[in-house]
Amino acid sequence: MTYAPKPDGRPDPGEIVWTWVPYEDDPAQGKDRPVLVVGRDGARLVGLMLTSKDHDRDAAQEARDGRFWLDIGSGPWDAQGRPSEVRVNRLIDVDPDAVRREGAVLDEPRFAAVLAAAAEHLELA
Repeated sequence: MTYAPKPDGRPDPGEIVWTWVPYEDDPAQGKDRPVLVVGRDGARLVGLMLTSKDHDRDAAQEARDGRFWLDIGSGPWDAQGRPSEVRVNRLIDVDPDAVRREGAVLDEPRFAAVLAAAAEHLELA
């Protein structure tokens, strides 16, 4: 889990990419969404999904349901400039060949904040 974005057209930790993310309750279904790449596991990528939905208003309900979010603000990964949140307690396994496009590079301080928040909920190596 090292910040290592490179402008080489391949997804790297620190970059937000778009890829297919399966639903938790039905992995056979899912949707295309932005994912912050936080590391590698061999040839695979490990990421955390983003949403533009504001979970601050229902944070207690989300926590009761086992979902924890961190605000990361807005960036070029969202064409409408909406603020985003990253889910810090669900790692997503990403096939690098399944990444459809790179959205942006998250700056290193925000990347570090995401890792710190995720470390409260996940065992990160």
